[in-house]
Order: sequence, then C-alpha cells, then structure tokens
Amino acid sequence: MGWLKFFREEAAVIRERDPAIKSDWEVFLYPCYRAIKSYRKAHKQYEKGHYLRARWISQRAARKTGIEIHPGAKIGKGLFIDHGHGVVIGETTVIGDNVTIYQGVTLGGTGKETGKRHPTIEDNVMISVGAKILGSFTIGENAKIGAGSVVLEEVPPNSTVVGVPGRVVKQDNVRIPRNDMDQIHLPDPVKTEIISLKEENRKLKEMLENHINGEKGKD
Repeated sequence: MGWLKFFREEAAVIRERDPAIKSDWEVFLYPCYRAIKSYRKAHKQYEKGHYLRARWISQRAARKTGIEIHPGAKIGKGLFIDHGHGVVIGETTVIGDNVTIYQGVTLGGTGKETGKRHPTIEDNVMISVGAKILGSFTIGENAKIGAGSVVLEEVPPNSTVVGVPGRVVKQDNVRIPRNDMDQIHLPDPVKTEIISLKEENRKLKEMLENHINGEKGKD
C-alpha cells in the first residue's frame, strides 16, 4: 500500500470515530496513526523471518506512542486506537476490520497457553477503556466490551460484556452501528439484580404486614 493511500484511509477512519479531529493533517499527530504505520512495516519484516528487525521497529514505535503491537499480530483494515497509551496487542492476536480500541486495553494471554495464545477479535468490535481480554478465544463481530471488563471466555456476536470477570449482559441479532462509540450507556446486571431483590423484599414485607394485621383483626 502506498503512503498516500494509507494516509487517506487512516484519516477517514479517525474522522469517522473521533469528533475531536478538525483536519486531515492532525492525523500525523495521532499515536494511532504512527503505531499502525510502524506495525505494518514491522509485520512485513516478521513475515519474512526478520524477527529482530521487526521487534526493533515495533519497540521503537511503542516508546514513541505508548502503544505496543507485536509484529506477529494480524490486523485488518480500519483499526482505530483512541489515545492509545497502555494498549498492548500480543503476538498471536487476530483483529478483523473496523475495530475500535481505547486506551489501557490489553489483548493478552494467560501465561498458560502455547501456540495461539491471544484473542481473535472479529469485525466491528468496540473495546472500551481499560478492558483486558486474556486468552485464545473469539470476541464475536459487533460485540461491545465495557470499560474495565476482564474477559476470560468467548463472547458471542452482537453481545455486550461488562464486569470482572466479564459477563454477557445483552445479546441479540441487531447489528451494532459502526459509529456507535457509546461506552457509558451499557447494561448494569448487578444494579438490575439489586433493584429486583429490593422490590421482592418490599413485596414480602407488605405481605407479612398484611398477614399480621389480618391475624390481629381476628382477635
């Protein structure tokens, strides 16, 4: 891919997903742009078996951008890393097209696996601030991973995951729009359960009071 084509594609991705950008020239200042550009170079070297050269390129980019992408990772088109500091993408990670990752995200391993050790992220996934996805499993297309979630098992397509450990709290057959960057208005299963328990407790107390008052009336 030529430099100009790469620049235009990255500018289009950033403009689509970051309202803060005011002109295409700002793309040069984005850590995301610099990190992905370096990754593409490093990955080519990695595939040719020039592992030391590949790691030199990737580590140099990591020092400059705060984004560490192993050159062995396989990344599709349209990856957007917002801000990016603290992002780590492991060697056997596979990322599909149009994925959005926020700062502090780790796509790592558990330390107990060999071979394919890191997650596979399918198309149109959004991974919110500080989320950790650890292990060799798949995050299905159009999934949303909530901020701070720790995901340790497979996530079906069109799902929303929150919590530690991550729990699937929403799943349907509706495709999430690519420009839906909402990290805030996600389901809260713990809060929902507490509200449900409080309502159930209120009803039980009401039934008990009615029973006691009924017994008193008989006296």
